[in-house]
Amino acid sequence: MRSPRGLAAIAGLALTFAVPAIPAAAAPAPPAATPPEALAARAADQAALNGADRLAKGAGETFVRTGVTPGGGGLYYASYQRTYHGLPVVGGDAVVVADGAGRVRGTEAAPTAPITVGTQAALKAEQATKIATAKVSKVDSVTSPKLVVLAGNAPKLAYEVVVSGYDRARPTHLHVFVDSATGAVLDTRDDVREAGTGNSYYAGTVSIDTSGSGSSYSMTDPARRGIACGREGGSIFTKSSNTWGNGSGTDLETACVDALYSVQTEWKMLGDWLGRNGIDGAGGGFRASVGLNDVNAYWDGSSTHFGHSQDNRRQATPMDVVGHEFGHAIFQTTPGGAGSGNENGGLNESTGDIFGALTEAYANNPVDRPDFTVGEGVNLVGQGPIRYMYNPSQVGDPNCYSSSIPSTEVHAAAGPQNHWFYLLSQGSNASPASPTCNGSTVTGIGIQKAGKIFYNGLLKKTSSWNHKAARKATLEAAVALFPGSCTEFAATKAAWDAVSVAAVSGEPTCSGQPPAGNDYSLTLSPTSASVQPGQTATTTVTTRVTSGNAQTVQLVATGLPAGAKATISPASIQSGGTATLTITTSATTPEGTSQVTVSGDGPDADHSAQFTLTVGNGGPPPTGCEGLAEWDTAKAYVPNDVVGHNGHKWTSLWYSTGAEPGAPGSWAVWSDSGAC
Repeated sequence: MRSPRGLAAIAGLALTFAVPAIPAAAAPAPPAATPPEALAARAADQAALNGADRLAKGAGETFVRTGVTPGGGGLYYASYQRTYHGLPVVGGDAVVVADGAGRVRGTEAAPTAPITVGTQAALKAEQATKIATAKVSKVDSVTSPKLVVLAGNAPKLAYEVVVSGYDRARPTHLHVFVDSATGAVLDTRDDVREAGTGNSYYAGTVSIDTSGSGSSYSMTDPARRGIACGREGGSIFTKSSNTWGNGSGTDLETACVDALYSVQTEWKMLGDWLGRNGIDGAGGGFRASVGLNDVNAYWDGSSTHFGHSQDNRRQATPMDVVGHEFGHAIFQTTPGGAGSGNENGGLNESTGDIFGALTEAYANNPVDRPDFTVGEGVNLVGQGPIRYMYNPSQVGDPNCYSSSIPSTEVHAAAGPQNHWFYLLSQGSNASPASPTCNGSTVTGIGIQKAGKIFYNGLLKKTSSWNHKAARKATLEAAVALFPGSCTEFAATKAAWDAVSVAAVSGEPTCSGQPPAGNDYSLTLSPTSASVQPGQTATTTVTTRVTSGNAQTVQLVATGLPAGAKATISPASIQSGGTATLTITTSATTPEGTSQVTVSGDGPDADHSAQFTLTVGNGGPPPTGCEGLAEWDTAKAYVPNDVVGHNGHKWTSLWYSTGAEPGAPGSWAVWSDSGAC
C-alpha cells in the first residue's frame, strides 16, 4: 500500500429538514446558502462516521464531534471524542481538517490499540475514590468516580476521579485513573499548570473594559464572556468609580488592572492575528484571581491564579505571565485537550510562553516592551527571567530536542519549542542572537506569521501530542496558510531542523503552488448493516475525483468475522466510479459486531472507510429497549425521534447522524428520558 500523496475530500451527507408550508400567495424565499463552517462540519462528520483513513474504529466505537474551530487558509478543524459502548475513551481523540467547500483535507487521531474491554467494573466506586484521594496530601473536593476507557497500548476500563486540593503545598486538580478491576492507579493528569515564576504596575496607565455605570462598577468584562478579576478565594473587585488601582506592586486591585489589561489584549490578538474567537475558541474566557499566597502563578483547568514575587514586592501579573497562564487555557481548549506526560507538558508550557510573547508583541507597550524572555518584570525569585526563548540553556534548559525530553521536567522541556518559535519568528542572527543545534543560519519570517503557523498547527493536536507531531502539523499549516510561497514553509522546516526535531514520515513538501496532485474520496452507503448468520449484507463503494486526474483504484475488504466472505464488484475501478461490496456470512459465523475496513489503493493516494457489520443480536453489552427502535449510527435523526440505547429511552432534540446518545456533548442532540 502506498502512502497518500494527496488529501482526501469526502463529501458530507445532506440533511433533510422539515419546512413549514408556505401560503400560496407568499413568494418563496431563495434557499439560504449553507455556511462554510457547516459544510466543513458535515464533511468531517461523514469522515468520522465512515472511519476514514486515520479514523479507524473498532466494534462499539463512535466518534462524537466536540467542536469546530476555524483556522487560516479557509480550513476548519473538527475535534472528536471517541466513545466505546457509550463510555468516553480518554486518549482516543481525533481531528478532521476540512475546508469551507465541504472537502476533507486531513485526519489525525491519537493512537490506541484495539479496544475489547468489558464495560462492568469489579471495583466499587467508593474504593476508587479512596485510592484516588490518597494521591493528594490535602483534599478540598473530589468528584464522583466516572467509568471511562483509558486508551493506549493496552486499553483498560477505569474510574476517572478528579481530586482538587494541595499536594506538598502545591495546588492540584488531579485526574486519577484507577483500574476498575485491580484498583491500580493507571495514570494521573493534573490540570494545574504552574508558571514557575513570580496596575498598571507593569504597563503604566492603561484602558481596561469593566462593567457598570454611575456609582457602581465591577472588574467584569462587559463583552468578553467569563473574563473577570477578583481576590483569591473572594469576589470580583467592585467600587463606586471606574478608576482602578494605585500603581503599587503590593496592591491587589492594581494586580487585577494588569491581569485584565493583559488578557483583554491577548483576546484582541487572538482575533486580529489568529482568527480565534476568545480564549476558549467559542467566545468565552476564564476568571483571574490575584493575591495567591505563593511565589507562583498557575492555571487550574478552569481559572487563573496569580501570587507574588519572593520578596513580596510585586504581584505575578506582568503581561507575559498572564498571557502564559491563559495560554494554558488555549492549549486545553484546542483539540486533544491538556494531554499528559512530560513531553506533552513541555509543549503545553511552551505554548504558554509563545502566547505570552505574541500578546506582548501585539500590545507593543512602550513601558513593557515586547521580548522573548519570561517573567523578567516580576523577577519572581530575584534571579531575573525564568526562561529565555532565544537561548533556553541560559537558565539550564535544553536548546535542542533529544531522547531525554520525554523524561525532562515540563518547564525545562519547553526549551526546544520555545527555541524553534524564536528562530521561526526572529531568526538566528536577530538581536539577541540565537545559537542553532546544527550550526545552521535561520531567517525569521516575523512573529505574526510565526504565530499563525504555530496556532494552526496546534489545531491538529491530539492527546498524544509530541514534537514530531508538532513539526508535521506546523509544516502542513505553512503550506495551507501560504499556498503561493515556500518561504514560510522553508523557515518552519529550517527552524525545526535547527532544534534537532528530525523529519517525520508523511510530512509535506512545498512546490510554491497550491496543492494539486491526483486524489479522490472513498465513502460507503450504507455504513452499517445487521444480518443473521447465513445472510448477506451489501453496501455501495463510491469514489469521487477531488483533485487532478482519475486513477485506477484497487478495492479490498478486511476485518471480516470468522466464516464470512467479501466480494467487491468490480474490484478495480477508476476514481469517480462505484462498486458493490457484498458480505456473505455462514451459518457458523459467530454473533457480534465487526468493523470491516474497505481500502482503496491507487498509484497516487490511498484511502479507507469502515462498515459496521452486526451478526445476530450483536452480542454484549445489551443496548435496546423493548418496543423502541435501537439507535443506529448510520441513520439520520430529526427532532422528536425516539430510540433506545444502553437501556435508556432517548428523544432527539436536533438533526444528527452518528451522534451517540449519552456520549460527551450529546446533551445538545439527545434528551435522556430515563431507563426503560
